[in-house]
Amino acid sequence: MNLVVKFKDQTNNSVKTAIVEGGYRHIDTAWEYGVQESVVGHGVKAAIHAGVERRDLFITSKLWCTELSPERVRPALLNTLQELQLEYLDLYLIHSPFRLADGASRPPKPGDVQEMDMEGVWREMERLVKDKLVRDIGVCNFRLKKMNKLLGFAETMPSVCQMEMHPGWRNDKMSEACKQNGIHVTAYSPLGSQGGRDLIHDETVDRIAKKLNKTPGQVLVKRAIQRGTSVIPKSNNTDRIKENIKVFGWELPQEDFQAPCNIPDQKRVLHGEQLFVNKNAGPLRSVADNKYDDDDDDDDDDDDDSMCVCSDDDM
Repeated sequence: MNLVVKFKDQTNNSVKTAIVEGGYRHIDTAWEYGVQESVVGHGVKAAIHAGVERRDLFITSKLWCTELSPERVRPALLNTLQELQLEYLDLYLIHSPFRLADGASRPPKPGDVQEMDMEGVWREMERLVKDKLVRDIGVCNFRLKKMNKLLGFAETMPSVCQMEMHPGWRNDKMSEACKQNGIHVTAYSPLGSQGGRDLIHDETVDRIAKKLNKTPGQVLVKRAIQRGTSVIPKSNNTDRIKENIKVFGWELPQEDFQAPCNIPDQKRVLHGEQLFVNKNAGPLRSVADNKYDDDDDDDDDDDDDSMCVCSDDDM
């Protein structure tokens, strides 16, 4: 079970609570989440001081879009390690597959989206593994075209692809492509979003939860796990942190596992409109088609996209 950490004012205590009281062992963080990673580091350190072994934790962070040039990969990682007070990361991910200029507007203006040397960046990521600064490397928010390009030159294969995935956005094609290439999938936003599609209050999910005497959140998290993915529900609420992890020792019956597949309107809840969409200058040209600036016009695999925007909702 994983936890996405956010909210600066509560994160320190949330991380310690999640690890020490909740039993979580995977902390997923990133520079872009709006919380200083040093605050997350204090929470991890407090948990270690409380008796949790570092080797039992799995810490993930991410390389943000402004750092996606080969010469900036290692300094960015070293800064993250310093902020988190760690000697190594268990997993380091490319946060999104496009490069932004320092100080880029949101959404980007002309000149904010820069050419990315993906192979050069990945070579530097591979060197981090060789130097034992990170144990595994991977990607977030890649679509098939970007992933295929990466796989064409990678010497160290991505271990993980993190992407939005829930009954309202199943992301089947990308999930299957990862499976075929031996890439583990981590699903973010498994509960949807209060600012978008709140699956906690979906009638089908609520019916299943009442039938099994579980919470809707537990049903959604359990379904993601039964699908074979890792899952990262995001919360700083102590009660929900403890609630979300109570998904072991029971299974969703097959009919209840399948029922959410019938939820209509397959749409992302985190589509990147405010961050990335600009029809003339953005890496995403519209919310409707979610095409990157260098995607072919005839590429109809729109449902393979998975753009990440961490919302401020406690999901």
